[in-house]
Amino acid sequence: MLDWLIVGGGVHGTAISNHLLRRGRAAPDRIRVLDPHDEPLARWHACTRNTGMPFLRSPVAHHLDVQPAALHHFAETEVPDHRFTRPYRRPSLDLFRRHCDAVIERNGLRPLRLRATATRLHARAAGLAVETDAGAIEARRVLLALGAGDQPYWPAWAAASRRELAGAIHHVFDPAWELARFANPGRTVVIGGGISAAQVAVALARRRSGPVALVMRHAPRVHQFDSDVCWIGEQCLRHFRRTHDMRHRRDIIRRARHRGSMPPDVHRQLIKDLGRGALCLLEAEVERATPDPLGRGVLLHCPGRAPIAADHVLLATGFDPRRPGGALVDHAIADLGLPVAPCGYPVVDAALHWGRGLHVTGPLAELEIGPVARNIIGARLAGERLVRAP
Repeated sequence: MLDWLIVGGGVHGTAISNHLLRRGRAAPDRIRVLDPHDEPLARWHACTRNTGMPFLRSPVAHHLDVQPAALHHFAETEVPDHRFTRPYRRPSLDLFRRHCDAVIERNGLRPLRLRATATRLHARAAGLAVETDAGAIEARRVLLALGAGDQPYWPAWAAASRRELAGAIHHVFDPAWELARFANPGRTVVIGGGISAAQVAVALARRRSGPVALVMRHAPRVHQFDSDVCWIGEQCLRHFRRTHDMRHRRDIIRRARHRGSMPPDVHRQLIKDLGRGALCLLEAEVERATPDPLGRGVLLHCPGRAPIAADHVLLATGFDPRRPGGALVDHAIADLGLPVAPCGYPVVDAALHWGRGLHVTGPLAELEIGPVARNIIGARLAGERLVRAP
């Protein structure tokens, strides 16, 4: 029987496996990371590649290693061509990836991985049994490190047209879509109001291979981060933790997040490309999409304006806010009698303990960790709690 089985090998699963090993809470032969992908962080790498982002939104202290200054030291000593941008010394995507690879290799995280998909949890006398498509695994503690990377958000109008317009509408976070392979002759319309939409539109416009339009429901919302930095420490979390009403906590999280926003540097890039005519920005809300009767493209219908014609429609609308984990989590709640808030998310204690032998991180822990739970720093905050878990 393992001491720890981590379900999910993304940023949270990989970072927390490293924390548990480095802090002496697990031996290498007593911990495993269950993940359906060949490589650690596979979905995270795919999604970040598909935005064309040059720099992370997160600062230099947010990464997978244990010591806050680890990425800074890595850049100074091992990557002479390292790049950061201001403010907050945010690393380039390439530098961050190289640091992730170094953390994984130096700390022996790759041999911990088991390639399989968890399907059900069962209580056992000394812990939990996890059914997978490759057999059952027993562990004293199971950590659900499940993100939203496998549930891109399709607006209702796009979902309704998904089958009819399958060749013309894609989501930039769909596993089968790749920005690097996307050929965009003709008119490309990017849908979305946040950082990903702006970055994709800018990346496509700079290829100069066809007209690009960015359609967003609102004027650009400019915020350095997707929530205020006070949510990392006690300044904002003190009141959050004193709030025992989970409806109120959910409302606090909703109001604290700057959904559909972009940092100032991305906004400046967008304005620059708008000014030189490389792309156009349309403030409109799409209600429906229909085939273009005059060609093989799409007509996007918006109230109060003529239809927008496109040969390609790319959704950069983020991820579905519904609770991640699908049937695995649904069955666990029913089979193990796990407590949930009215929003359907787990109610956990300070050690992120959801049930006997079961812990959570990432989105599943946000009613305890707060608005930054899904982010890279959320993995560090969760890891600090789990290494102290009784």
